[in-house]
This record gives sequence, C-alpha cells and structure tokens, in this order.
Amino acid sequence: MRILIAEDDPNSLNLLRKFLESKGHQVVTAHNGQDALDKFGEAKPDLLLLDVMMPKLDGWTVLQKIRETANTPVIMVTAKDSTDDKVRGLSTGADDYITKPFDLREVEVRVSAVMRRISKSPFMTFGQLEIDDERKEVRLQGKRIELSPKEYDLLKLLTSKPGRVFSHREIIDSIWSDSQFASSEDVKKYIYLLRNKIEDDPDDPQFILTVRGFGYKLGAETES
Repeated sequence: MRILIAEDDPNSLNLLRKFLESKGHQVVTAHNGQDALDKFGEAKPDLLLLDVMMPKLDGWTVLQKIRETANTPVIMVTAKDSTDDKVRGLSTGADDYITKPFDLREVEVRVSAVMRRISKSPFMTFGQLEIDDERKEVRLQGKRIELSPKEYDLLKLLTSKPGRVFSHREIIDSIWSDSQFASSEDVKKYIYLLRNKIEDDPDDPQFILTVRGFGYKLGAETES
C-alpha cells in the first residue's frame, strides 16, 4: 500500500516512515501543507497520514482541498486531544484521528482498520499492481495493461483472496459461463497469458504463483 505522510516534525516523520516501511508499505513524505497537496497529486496514495499543524497550509485546509476531488482515506495526526478538534476533523472528512505522542502499535491498528472499512472499494492495490473494477482497468507500475475479459476475470478471482489457493475446478466454475466446455488446459492457457502481461519474468512469477498439485494463488507478499 502506498502511504503519504504529511508531517513537519522530522523526528515524527522519520519514525512513521521507518515503521510503515518495515510493514511493507511504500511511503511518500511531505514536510508542509502545500508539499502534501503536491505529493498527493503526484503519488496518488492509498492512505494519507496528515498532521494538523503544518506550515504554508494547515492540515484542515489540506483535507478540505483533497475532499474536493478525492475520497482517499485520511487519518489526522495532531498533538491536540480535544473533542472539538476530533469532531472538526471527522466532520471535514477525516476517516480517523491519532493523537501525539502515539504508540506505533496504535498507528498500525488504525491504518489497518481504515483500510478494512474501505475494502469494498472498486479500487484495489497489490504491490505495484492496481485494479480499478469500475473501469475494468489494470495498471502495473502506473502503466495500463490491456487484458481480455477472461484474463481480467481470472486476475480478479485470484486477487479476491490473496494467498488462497484456487483449484483448476474452482477457476473454471468461476470464470467460464459454460464450465463443462472448459478444461485444466484452458486454465493453464490463461494463466500463461496473464503472466506474460503482468509479470516482469513470467518464468519466475511474483504475482501468480503455482502450488503444484493444487492450483494457483496470488502471492501473499504482493498484498499491500
């Protein structure tokens, strides 16, 4: 998952960055409000950790501007612990609130909770692989990948439960409307086609893994 941290205190910024990177997230940083808006437009993060008190533009202003165009999850981070500030943040469009000094375990729990609440979003990210189910678009490292309907359905099935092994029969029943005319060879064919489009090295796949004797799964390490 790509996370943007907007924080003007270098100690807090480095602490959050190192912690979130250790959890496998891709982290982008911003040091003031205007920088946060610029980085938000460039990086298109999956989540924003937004400090309230920042130079140039404060967190409230940044949040308001972001909410004009995007519904990206935002967790406000601030040294203030008043009910008024929390109400203001949530009513402005924040998804959650963390008060300094924070426990990194709390940060992890709140990030996970927010992402679970939006897990039904049509937009999904798995490492550098992005799927927009509303537009039926797939991007790898920001570059659009053209998939056939069957290839898309296969990828969507595997990404529906990262790490779960899908047997040939489950794949056939899920993506073929008339499954009696499909076989394991058809599954292998579409796995091959899909790998050649989304893998850097189809012979050493990182996304679609073979579990010999059982079927295929999306590599758990790609889940962000």
